Amino acid sequence: MAARVLRARGAAWAGGLLQRAAPCSLLPRLRTWTSSSNRSREDSWLKSLFVRKVDPRKDAHSNLLAKKETSNLYKLQFHNVKPECLEAYNKICQEVLPKIHEDKHYPCTLVGTWNTWYGEQDQAVHLWRYEGGYPALTEVMNKLRENKEFLEFRKARSDMLLSRKNQLLLEFSFWNEPVPRSGPNIYELRSYQLRPGTMIEWGNYWARAIRFRQDGNEAVGGFFSQIGQLYMVHHLWAYRDLQTREDIRNAAWHKHGWEELVYYTVPLIQEMESRIMIPLKTSPLQ
Repeated sequence: MAARVLRARGAAWAGGLLQRAAPCSLLPRLRTWTSSSNRSREDSWLKSLFVRKVDPRKDAHSNLLAKKETSNLYKLQFHNVKPECLEAYNKICQEVLPKIHEDKHYPCTLVGTWNTWYGEQDQAVHLWRYEGGYPALTEVMNKLRENKEFLEFRKARSDMLLSRKNQLLLEFSFWNEPVPRSGPNIYELRSYQLRPGTMIEWGNYWARAIRFRQDGNEAVGGFFSQIGQLYMVHHLWAYRDLQTREDIRNAAWHKHGWEELVYYTVPLIQEMESRIMIPLKTSPLQ
């Protein structure tokens, strides 16, 4: 209270001094300058509350966050299938996709293939890994254009789909590389749309957070987008069933440090989505 009174008196004294010292013609300009200066300070203070400052980076996200020892590239596909065609779609996928996966002439691996159980209905999700990065992806695409069985599969598939989209991803350096696992399991794909400029921050926090989520071997893989919808992060988890998922997630809150990491990562998120998925019979991730 005393400080406010002193400031008020000081301002009044300074205002009176200005009125006595400055010519009348200058007073309107001084008042305008003082008012605009105060407004600009108030505006900058308000902006500091709502505008997130992004630190300059000296390298690309792909170099700072991805694994250095590998040059793997991942493709994540989302296919929205006509409800009446889902069974037929699954059948042709289980016939054709494993052949590409097993063919040594294709530098790619089918990591997993699923149907969405909870989330967007009548949806298929496929995750591919290309050993060798973009050159491997290009090689596979060129060879598939000459593969008659695949071309017939693609034509039949197109009649069954409502829409489809894909993304090219890199894997976070601190996550496990997805490897085949026996089942039965359900899988959760948690997708996060981050605020632009916050990917490095997210990676730094999750490099510490992942240790809280390893007890049940539930962490399958973590990825961030390179092409497609940008500033997207995908975390893939495996659980025995929905109740096990609930128990594991609740247990994390009893570990010291988990709540702090959640507190700092939530403001980085613009939007998030969870899919519970069931693997197809031919999926390497069961």
